[in-house]
Amino acid sequence: MRHFKFTLFAVLLLTVGLAGCTKNNGNDTPDPDPVDPTPTQTYHFDLWVALDRHGGMGRDVQTLVRSLDNLNADQPQITFVGEGTEVNSILSLETIQKGAYYYQVPVSGDRFSKYLIKDNKITVVAERRFQANSYACRKYTHAWIDDNTLVIMAASGDTKSIIWTKLNATDMSIIAEGTLDIPLPPNSNVFTTSGILTYRKSDNHLFYFYYGKGKVAAGKNTRTSPFYTAVINPSTMAIESNTPCAVDCEMVGSAYGELLQKITFVANNNDLYLACYGETSGGEKSYLLRMPANSTQFDATYNGYPNAGKLISIEYLGGNQIIAYARDDSKGTGIDAFSHYYTVIDLQSTVSTPVKYNGTQLPYSSGRFSSRMAVINHKAYFGIDAEGSNPKLYVYDAQTGTTSKGAEMEPGYYFEQIRVVDNLP
Repeated sequence: MRHFKFTLFAVLLLTVGLAGCTKNNGNDTPDPDPVDPTPTQTYHFDLWVALDRHGGMGRDVQTLVRSLDNLNADQPQITFVGEGTEVNSILSLETIQKGAYYYQVPVSGDRFSKYLIKDNKITVVAERRFQANSYACRKYTHAWIDDNTLVIMAASGDTKSIIWTKLNATDMSIIAEGTLDIPLPPNSNVFTTSGILTYRKSDNHLFYFYYGKGKVAAGKNTRTSPFYTAVINPSTMAIESNTPCAVDCEMVGSAYGELLQKITFVANNNDLYLACYGETSGGEKSYLLRMPANSTQFDATYNGYPNAGKLISIEYLGGNQIIAYARDDSKGTGIDAFSHYYTVIDLQSTVSTPVKYNGTQLPYSSGRFSSRMAVINHKAYFGIDAEGSNPKLYVYDAQTGTTSKGAEMEPGYYFEQIRVVDNLP
């Protein structure tokens, strides 16, 4: 009887053991859980548009935003009727976006604010009123030292100095603030409004690009100095060097920092690039300058954009490629002129190749001051407002060099910004 009890118990143990294992081809370890072949997408797109005409330059236009999971072609024409939200009364078009959130000095002009756009609604996440330093809506530049430390910088109210504020991005508390120890450039009465600020992690430096301005006979402030590069220790905000650029030019969009369009980036090899322009007898001429890794001055022998016309904004695609939104001055220089086009620039060869679709160059677009390009996973998503056509999106794949058509919008809207925004957990 005892022998029978033991045998029955052993059979039960064996049965339980087999039930707890899956097929393993003779291996005693269970097979791993199957991998989901379609991982959950961790981001979405925020599409910003204007009504009546393009925005930027402080234009009084109604601005709408709508969140979309994708910008693929296999969807109905995008509309904002009953779907988007109006942002003018709360947000400015000129904004900082990182991860899931937007940051800016709002239209009230008295605080720093952090926002979330979810379900096409704008929520204030955190706010902090100005302390010693105050800033105007739309007129400042910024850089991220790390994922949680945001530096904002601009000319002071009297434009005689450059002020800075370091913020904790979680609660928008002020970590520190002060004034840069740099003098007005020679022959200058004031600093440029915002300048351009960027951070290079490889050598742990902030780079502030700025120039001086003076009044001419007509009373307008114009550039009276080359632009300077102030190299800053991000921990102490002390100036380590301050040198003029050898090329006679100024940064693109420096009045609005990089709130409307992106004009600087650090490549994978830690070379730093900056889009600039200068005045010539034939009009405005752009330059793409390069500051080699571990250097604090631009290479005077390099120009990544030897073409005619003006660079409006640039986005880094990885490797040696960028995509640029540029202007053909022979087609017009106004904000709403159909003179703007997209081109891919090889940073080594400096060859600029206009983007084509089905073998034909894409049509010219209107609209100048915008971030109508967004890059994710080596793909550039960009919008075109072509003459006589409803707005269309295209996608350039940097790894294959091919362009595909994306979604279309209903007529009556004008591209302003495309932002890649992280989904909240």
